[in-house]
Amino acid sequence: MLAAAYTTILSDLLYTHSQEFVGIYDIDLGWFTQVNPRAVQLLAYASEADFLADPDHSLRTPPWTTNEWTALCALTRREGHHELEATIRRHTGEPFLAYLRLTHFEAAGRAALLVCLTEQSPLQRAERALAHSVRRFEAVFTNATIGIIVCDKAGIMVSANELAGQLFGYPQPALLGQRIEALVPDAAGRRHEQLRDYFNQHPQVRSMGAHRALLGKRQDGSVFPVEVSLSYFYLDEELYVVAYILDTSLKQAAEQELITQHQHVARLNAELEQKVADRTHALLSTLAQLEKRGQELAKALAAEQELGELKSRFVSMASHEFRTPLTAVLTSATLIGKYAGADQQTQRVRHLVRIEASVNHLNAILEEFLSVGRIEEGTMEARPTTLDLATLLTETLADVQSLRKPGQTIVRLVDCPAPFRLDSSLLRKILVNLLSNALKYSGDNSVVTVRATCQDNQLIMSIEDQGVGISPEDQTHLFERFFRARNVSTVPGTGLGLYIIAKYLELMGGTIALRSALGQGTTVTVTIPYENDSAD
Repeated sequence: MLAAAYTTILSDLLYTHSQEFVGIYDIDLGWFTQVNPRAVQLLAYASEADFLADPDHSLRTPPWTTNEWTALCALTRREGHHELEATIRRHTGEPFLAYLRLTHFEAAGRAALLVCLTEQSPLQRAERALAHSVRRFEAVFTNATIGIIVCDKAGIMVSANELAGQLFGYPQPALLGQRIEALVPDAAGRRHEQLRDYFNQHPQVRSMGAHRALLGKRQDGSVFPVEVSLSYFYLDEELYVVAYILDTSLKQAAEQELITQHQHVARLNAELEQKVADRTHALLSTLAQLEKRGQELAKALAAEQELGELKSRFVSMASHEFRTPLTAVLTSATLIGKYAGADQQTQRVRHLVRIEASVNHLNAILEEFLSVGRIEEGTMEARPTTLDLATLLTETLADVQSLRKPGQTIVRLVDCPAPFRLDSSLLRKILVNLLSNALKYSGDNSVVTVRATCQDNQLIMSIEDQGVGISPEDQTHLFERFFRARNVSTVPGTGLGLYIIAKYLELMGGTIALRSALGQGTTVTVTIPYENDSAD
């Protein structure tokens, strides 16, 4: 346990340097008695004195009335701790979405709340928007009034809504994994497979009812008329086909009824010509009724056709939206296709190199985001194995050779002769990231030095470069997510590397220190405790 003196110092440091709003709220007074510098900055006050002297005594959030805030304080007092989301307004009136944590305590006989408030980041807001978008898509897909089936290029059904299963007499999950030919009559021949292969080679949007009459086959073997509209999309460069299926049994029955009625009218007309005049009135009455029936059926058919057109327009619109994200990839592929000559291999290679570089860059960014996700979800942990540092360093230096600029050299000074136990995967990722930064931010003909020593069951490793350096102001923020130093804002990067390294070191029980000056280079030192090899 920490000594009392250290406890006071540590509490003061955590309170003063916290990156979130921290304040002491006196329940009887009805306002804050103390707030940290971040609280003053977050709510846009000029100073702590201005904050505490605010006559409004309100966090300026529209959902809370005085009674509601009083009830919230009472709830926190009963439970001891309470968390919630709310829209807070700054002193200047600007709103922002925040996450509040309220903790009740008593000091000197007075009831108070420890209020911690964090502004939600753009990534959190983007995640919420993405989740809402996915739920909206699932709602449309699930509750659509037509059957929807998604197949891969081989014709395997990978997704289907409930109505599709009802149309074909299958439990909805039973469709998944089957070939689409299971729903096509007389599919034993190769006719349908040939049509599917042709569509895969020349994908295009096909409107509802634009082709010949089609039949679908239910699970019990019975067939029924359908109209099918097709669209497509690419996912990870794989083609997927979307079929929108409408059962036209009722529509065809109505059309057949209309034809039958017209035939009946024709027969009556032929008979009327042979009947005597005394039946003329009755026949005319019958004809009028039949004509009225025909008009009603015609109106019903027109309404059905209009509904089909509306569905076709919706499908076309949705298909367009699916294709939009693919434009960039298709453009690159088109440019490569223009160099058809054998003497144009250089141009093709140049575009392929650009595509490969872009894909590798995107993969690296995605890997960083995935790493952040795994870290913050708590699913990552250190798994020590026996490793030889010299071998690991040799392999790591080979991985970053392609990043060297002209004349750049890497010098290694390693004094760790005996194997030891550490998570080699995490250590390798830390080294690759630090070496990549050193090479990226150093100029031509510069030297990057790697030093490593092992003593007292601790690995001490430093990466020293002769690069642009980092200002003292920027150094205080280097281990925050998405932070980029101002003097490298034009160099590609996500601002996640040092944040991920720091989290990896936390998992391994290690620490990181940085020493840098503008124009004089940077030295990053990591210290990681290790276990002796069990064989020793």
